[in-house]
Order: sequence, then structure tokens, then C-alpha cells
Amino acid sequence: MSTNTIIKVSCAVIVYQGKLLAAQRGQRKSNGGFWEFPGGKVEPGETPRECLHREIMEELGINITILGSLPSVLHQYPGKCIELIPFVCGYSGEKIVLIEHQKTAWISPEDLPMLQWSAADVKVWESYLPIHHRFIS
Repeated sequence: MSTNTIIKVSCAVIVYQGKLLAAQRGQRKSNGGFWEFPGGKVEPGETPRECLHREIMEELGINITILGSLPSVLHQYPGKCIELIPFVCGYSGEKIVLIEHQKTAWISPEDLPMLQWSAADVKVWESYLPIHHRFIS
């Protein structure tokens, strides 16, 4: 794959009871063991929002409600460049099923820096922190 190709990836900053859902990548995946906001690659003919609903159902078995968006993040990883398209999402509290990740955790916004995040996801939570009070019920 050319490093000039930008891969569009949607991710969900899922907010529930004042905390955010962090998902830990499986050890055998790229960035294995790092934490991220769940989501995945936008497929041809799919909008980033459509992608997010599909990916969250595929990865966690839950439905989300998109509440807003955050600025996209361009990040160059070794061998690939991604455009991470983040959405702030609500969630009803249904049971999460781990399909793609090894672990999930509900994290208070002020504790986000304590986890070892994938680099692009750091930029996402950095843009979320100044506005997080808008999404706390």
C-alpha cells in the first residue's frame, strides 16, 4: 500500500454516565495493546456516519446515537496514513460484547492521559476535553 493513500476511519467517542469508552486493541493487530476509540474503515459508497454505526455493531454489538462530531485527524503511521473521523456518541447502556478488542474501560475525561493510546486517538481526546461538559448528562 502506498503511504500516499489516505485511509478514512470513523471512530466513536462514546459517552455514558460522564465517562468515555476506551477499547484496547488485540495484541496481534497493528498498535496491539494500545487503547483507541472504537470504529473502523469507511467502505466504498459508505458515509463516515454509516460506517460508524456498522463498525460499532460489528465490534461491540451495541447501537449508538451520534450527538456531534470532532475535527478529523490526519496521522501517518508506519506504512499508512489515516484520516480519523471522530463522532461523539450516546449509548443506552446495553451489554457490550468484545468481538475485536481485548478489553474495554469506562474512563473519566480527566483520566484519559493515563492510558497508552494509539497516536491518532490522542489527538481526538485532546480535541474532546475542552468541550466534554457539553456531553455530560
